[in-house]
Formats: sequence, structure tokens, C-alpha cells
Amino acid sequence: MKPKVIVNVAMSADGKIALPDRSEVKISGEEDFKRVHELRDRVDAILVGIGTVLSDDPKLTVKEKYVDEPNHPLKVVLDSRARIPEGAQLFEKGEWLIATTEDVDENGWVRCGRDGRVDLGMLMKELVERDVEELLVEGGGEVIGSFFKNNLVDEMTVFVGSIVIGGRDSPTPVDGEGAHRVDEMVDLELISYESMDDGILLKYEVEKI
Repeated sequence: MKPKVIVNVAMSADGKIALPDRSEVKISGEEDFKRVHELRDRVDAILVGIGTVLSDDPKLTVKEKYVDEPNHPLKVVLDSRARIPEGAQLFEKGEWLIATTEDVDENGWVRCGRDGRVDLGMLMKELVERDVEELLVEGGGEVIGSFFKNNLVDEMTVFVGSIVIGGRDSPTPVDGEGAHRVDEMVDLELISYESMDDGILLKYEVEKI
């Protein structure tokens, strides 16, 4: 048993998500922002990695600008070495869960795995016990890569913006080790596409092995 896992990303036309120094870039516009917040409002939990928290300090909430009387989902952070700052904005509103490999005796923390690597299988079981039926994974690339590597992704939505970032060191939506052989690639089925803002929104289902 595991939650349905939805990966949502925005990338440039050349498949990049940020500048080489990982500085955030505006890729989509108001239509896509509204879609993302409506998606956040629908799911039970949002997950990001500690790298996203340290670089962007996201709130991971649903903005009332886009959703009336929003439901703020559980905020989940993969933080294997317990590096999250006490003043992180995600602590300001709603419930949160920090998945780590360290012994942290505090509410809102759960130990999943050892040797400095969060065990995603253990985390999925923990989320099921917390009645999480749909999990939205927003990044970063290493985290998304880990979810694909562990065959946990069910659906992927990609907004492709009309910009080119370029650069061999610019991060992509799915980083990590990736496929080394053709049979290690992940097959997707295109479910829908639509023009949005100054780009296109692609929705895929992951073909399970």
C-alpha cells in the first residue's frame, strides 16, 4: 500500500528548471499557478527535499488568491541529516512531517532509514498510516529521480515554458543517477495536453512494469 504519487514540475523548452547556481526562474504564469494551487488543495500531502527548502524556503501552502477556503495539505520534507532551519516558512502554517535518518525526539519528525538516506518505502507506509491517499512531489530533481528509481510515481504533469535556459550545469526536473540502459528508462503514456499561459501543459501516466 502506498499513496498515489503525482509529480508536478515546470521546465524551460530545453528541459531546465533553474539557473546553474539553482536560482529560481519564473517559467509559468497565472494560469499555471492557479492550477498548481488547486492541485495542492486536492491532495493530502506535498513533498519536497531539503535542497528545495534551503534554496527557496517555500511555504508549501495553498494561496487564497487561487482557492477559496483552501485545505492546507501535510507538508513533507526529506531531510536525511536534519538540516532544516528552525525558521523555515513551512513551519508557519499547517501540519508538517520531516523524514530523516537521525534520532530526533520531537513531534513532526519521523525516522525512515539509516546511513544518511531516507527509505522511501518506509515513508510511504508512514504516510498511509496518516491517511495520505494522494501525495504531490514538487522537487527537487534528486528527489523526483529517487521516486522514479523506486517505481513510486503514478502520474507526472509537466508545464513547458517558452524560454531557453541552457547550460550543462543547470538542473533538470529529474536528476539523480538516471537510466544507464534502455530497459531502465521510464515509459510514460501521454494522457492530455493543453495550451496554458505562454506554454503547454503535458499530463502523463506512468506505465508500470
